[in-house]
Amino acid sequence: MSVAIPEIDLDKCTGCGDCVEFCPLGIVSLVNNKVTIVRPEDCIYCTDCELFCPHGAVSCPFEIVLAGTGAPPSSPHRRK
Repeated sequence: MSVAIPEIDLDKCTGCGDCVEFCPLGIVSLVNNKVTIVRPEDCIYCTDCELFCPHGAVSCPFEIVLAGTGAPPSSPHRRK
């Protein structure tokens, strides 16, 4: 089974480390002054690395779509 992980554009990466600082699981690291996903199996695809990269070097090409609440259409708990 393949794991969806962020894609890194090494040409855009300046080694600033913002993505490393904001990764909640510490799976992003700088190797030779470039960002690297060092533990891809632990990535939860939160997309924080993409959000905080000021140079656009990190991209998360998959869209996360949350399913509905599962409540029936007439339920007061159903989101509109």
